[in-house]
Parts: sequence; structure tokens; C-alpha cells
Amino acid sequence: MGVTIRVDIADVCTDELLEAFERLTPQLSSSAPAPGAEELGEIIESPASHLLVARGAEGRIVGSLTLVLFRIPTGMRAWIEDVVVDGEARGQGVGEALNRFAIELAAEHGARSVDLTSRPSREAANRLYQRLGFVARETNVYRYQG
Repeated sequence: MGVTIRVDIADVCTDELLEAFERLTPQLSSSAPAPGAEELGEIIESPASHLLVARGAEGRIVGSLTLVLFRIPTGMRAWIEDVVVDGEARGQGVGEALNRFAIELAAEHGARSVDLTSRPSREAANRLYQRLGFVARETNVYRYQG
């Protein structure tokens, strides 16, 4: 029997949300500090970003995803960033629920496609993305760090 996962868009920064990011951020990045109330508030209040949270059967936040939507001359773009699932909840459909919700939300906003990047070492995540219909693009990803 599957675990029931509920995905919502965070609309206010609560103590529960702060606690969840204190727990989840180190599982996402070994170098980035957990966002504080001000940073989470900026994400929540921005019209360009949607902070999705997944809750397990007990209602505890067990994962998060940020969907960024922005218009460019060629259309509405959607980008998935910072997907994280609590280690204790992996393999229970949390990542799939978050991504499916994000894909539907992007389509509702007029995006014809959704992009994301994933490190090759994240094998389970890459399998999930491929199962959901994401395909690797023939492109180079560049980063400038000034």
C-alpha cells in the first residue's frame, strides 16, 4: 500500500517551514546554509517562484521543490530547482509527487516545457526524471562565478 503524499504551495513562512528547511537543506547541499525566514519569505512572495512542499501521512514536511516561472521573448519558461526529499522518506513517491505537481503548475501558467539539471551521481533522481518524461538535452551548461 502506497504512502499518501500531499503537495502544496507554501504561502507563508512558518516555524514548521523553517524547521523543515533546517533539516532538508543539508541533505541538498553540503555548503549552502538553510534559508532563514527572510529568504523563504522572498521565495514565497516572488511572483516568479513557487515553493512546493510535500507532506507525508503524518502531515510532516518530507520534501520540497522550487518551480521558477519567467517570461522571455520566446515564451513562458519553467525551471525546477532545489528538489530535496528527506532521507527517511525516499522511495515513497515524494519526488514524483513534487515533480508532477510542478509540471502541472507550469502548464497552467503557459509553459510548454520544464527544464531542470541533475548531477549524474544522483542516480535515483535521474531515473525518476526520465520515468516522468524528461529527456537529456544536447546543450552545454555554463556557470560564471564572479
